[in-house]
Amino acid sequence: MLREKLKQYNVILASKSPRRQQFFKDLDIDFKIQLKEVEEIYPPELKGTEITDFLADLKAQAFSNLTEKDLLITSDTIVWLDEKALGKPKDEADAFNMLRSLSGKKHEVITSISIKSKFFKKIISDVTTVSFKELSDDEINYYIKNYKPFDKAGAYGIQEWIGFIAIDNLEGSYFNVVGLPVHKLYKELMIL
Repeated sequence: MLREKLKQYNVILASKSPRRQQFFKDLDIDFKIQLKEVEEIYPPELKGTEITDFLADLKAQAFSNLTEKDLLITSDTIVWLDEKALGKPKDEADAFNMLRSLSGKKHEVITSISIKSKFFKKIISDVTTVSFKELSDDEINYYIKNYKPFDKAGAYGIQEWIGFIAIDNLEGSYFNVVGLPVHKLYKELMIL
């Protein structure tokens, strides 16, 4: 359905995330990938959704020369725990500390999407609440060693081993935790 709906656009996905790219394929969107390096720094006073909205928009601003047919989609995801954003871990120690901090607690996964053309821009977001069981150091180390979650906000992928064994409860979209609230993206693209 979306392939037909978006046929007048050159859809550009500005994401190197293989999960987001797969979602676009699964939604049957004809798209190309274009990447621009952006330093993901946000004002320290921003909280929760304000951070992901800001970063999704920042990534979109890097594309200043869109044509009339271009439709650019950028996105950003964070894990929000105890009034603090957890992005992608820098190394094994950082990943361990993130997972240790998530152990036995609830956190939010927040994703924002910017949909931008030469004529308009819209930012949408989604929040999912995730509950983790208590994790042992051995479980955390096993996951980091075997799954190397360095490209994932909060140092985990819900679709991987850690998601199977650690997640007690989920309130909201599973796909948002994977990296894209596809139900909201679909709805917005269908009304273009």
